[in-house]
Amino acid sequence: MTQSQRVLVTGASGYVGGRLIPELLRRGHSVAGGFYDVYKADGFWWSDRIDAVQLDVSDKEQVLAGLGGVHTAYYLIHGLGGDDFMQKDRDAAQTFADGARDAGVSRIVYLSGIVPPVDHDELSDHISSRLEVEDILTGSGIPTYALRAAILLGSGSTSFEIVRQLSERLPVHTVPTWMKSQVQPIAIVDAVKALAGCVDHDGESRSYDIGGSERMPYSDLLALFTKVAGLTRPQIEIPLLPTALVGKLAGQFADVPGSTVESLVESLHEDMVCSETDFRRDLLPEGYELVGVEAAFDRALADPADDADPAELDPVGPWPNDPDWAGGRVETNDDGTTHKKGLLRSVVDRITD
Repeated sequence: MTQSQRVLVTGASGYVGGRLIPELLRRGHSVAGGFYDVYKADGFWWSDRIDAVQLDVSDKEQVLAGLGGVHTAYYLIHGLGGDDFMQKDRDAAQTFADGARDAGVSRIVYLSGIVPPVDHDELSDHISSRLEVEDILTGSGIPTYALRAAILLGSGSTSFEIVRQLSERLPVHTVPTWMKSQVQPIAIVDAVKALAGCVDHDGESRSYDIGGSERMPYSDLLALFTKVAGLTRPQIEIPLLPTALVGKLAGQFADVPGSTVESLVESLHEDMVCSETDFRRDLLPEGYELVGVEAAFDRALADPADDADPAELDPVGPWPNDPDWAGGRVETNDDGTTHKKGLLRSVVDRITD
């Protein structure tokens, strides 16, 4: 049986944090949500069930105050854009690690990225920074569990939305030859279960690769999405396309911030698959079944349930607090009617902007 604990979730307004908090509450934990802007807490349906705290992870006093009395601290802070994001990640992680140690936190949980088996100097900046943050948090001396994921599948997930938006808006998929690397996605509902399972897990610091039961080339992932979405998108393989060019072009056709798209595309050169599956044994309930990729796509593409009880919503599907660029959002016409933004208009907008 789960023992109630005091838990802090940094990045509470983010995609993962916003779906993790209800799971922790369901398990009976006392939850503090860390917000860079604490007033954003009021927009979440679970806000009256948590302690919302102002928490800028670069502010030592705020970090120490937020960690007071906390058993498990979730570090869900990621930098993806800007020339200095690695330094910002490094400094913030060190401030948090120091604060957790001073506050007497029992364990730290960090959502990281799959690390391919290559020399460190061959890793993308995105993955290198994740590894560095792992090392800094572990260096606190507090048992630290780094859960490494590749692509999170679910409406509102940055990586899923890139797949969705590019598939919907580009009539042909141009696939660089280097994009044949393997990827092992995981549904957000499964990632949340594993993250929540860390509260009750005892053991030394370590990383866990978390992924679903299927692995496939990224090009096959795109093809499977178009099948589930009912789209026809032929793929054309193009050799020697520079990674930077692919990232910039993809950023032009997605609503996800361009710097984020470029950072994620950079990671597709290597296989992003699990080297072990220990998380299923250590962090998930016995007999738990992972969601398949096709089922996750189908659930992520569900229409928003505007009248549903938010507490009953599927974590894989759209939620009210997802980013404006996520899901099947509608636009308002001049006459007050609404429409979904279609392929041709999306492409024209990006060409003419």
